Amino acid sequence: MAGKGLNVAVVGATGAVGKEMLKILDERGFEADSFRALASPRSAGKLLPFKGDELEVETLTEDVFRDIDLALFSAGGSISKEFAPLAAQAGCVVVDNSSAWRMDPEVPLVVPEVNPDDLSRHKNIIANPNCSTIQMVVVLNPLHQAARIKRVVVSTYQAVSGSGQKAVDELESQVRALFNMQEVECNAYPYQIAFNCLPHIGDFLDNDSTQEEMKMVDETRKILGDPTMGISATTVRVPVFYGHSEAVNLELEHPVSAKEARGILSEAPGVEVWDNPAEKIYPMALEATGRDATYVGRIRQDSSVDNGLDMWIVADNIRKGAALNTVQIAEELVRKGLVR
Repeated sequence: MAGKGLNVAVVGATGAVGKEMLKILDERGFEADSFRALASPRSAGKLLPFKGDELEVETLTEDVFRDIDLALFSAGGSISKEFAPLAAQAGCVVVDNSSAWRMDPEVPLVVPEVNPDDLSRHKNIIANPNCSTIQMVVVLNPLHQAARIKRVVVSTYQAVSGSGQKAVDELESQVRALFNMQEVECNAYPYQIAFNCLPHIGDFLDNDSTQEEMKMVDETRKILGDPTMGISATTVRVPVFYGHSEAVNLELEHPVSAKEARGILSEAPGVEVWDNPAEKIYPMALEATGRDATYVGRIRQDSSVDNGLDMWIVADNIRKGAALNTVQIAEELVRKGLVR
């Protein structure tokens, strides 16, 4: 990927998503004059593997962006709120992975397979959507373009890695404790996650939905450019390390058969159709882990409503749900000449 002449930084480079961003920049051959790894002072001096060599982690400071053209942020909403405007003022283009800017009307919210043209109106900050939203809209968009979606009902089964490394460690420690007849400790979540499902991702809001559920509603409408689309979401944390799964029900304005839907989706960018019930072929989180595509299967008619379809969508939440989508946005910015 051509990016010569650019100075690129990953902010929050020592976190799980930041490390994955560096890995993907390397895998996809993203070229730049320089790459820098930025993080908090406590991480300064650490060495991160990159392109057959190592990057020394530097401290994130207010004036660091004077020498950076493109910054990929994965450091949390509070850091983004503080530093992204400073970067933008310095002429640096920010692609932010937090929720801080997603619903700002001045900030494009982009999935490159869906709405890349929205990048042309950026004002030096672009938002990366929520992980569960990304994989859903990659699949929804081609069907929406073909037959217009009236309503979406989605139930998610989200891996603990969506809560960070502390949650991954907690699931592992709880499983080990239970197998050794010991008490479990709950820190990342309010209840035990091992061998359990928690219908609670993010804080509860006044309408009794969670933040995660409303993210899926609001972000999907913004990305697809349809503020009237009916969307109902229930998001659930499950004892899986990596990979989000979603059961999605669609009500379309025009009829689309399951066979036609498979054909449409098989041609869609970023989507792979794994759908052969007779051979027990369908997507699973275990197989999606470490892969770039969004997988869809169990595509079938919903006879309870006119023009209804059911399907099952799976993707790696750390890759396509976070790091990969961010890098794809960066690639699209370079391709379109939207970085100074």
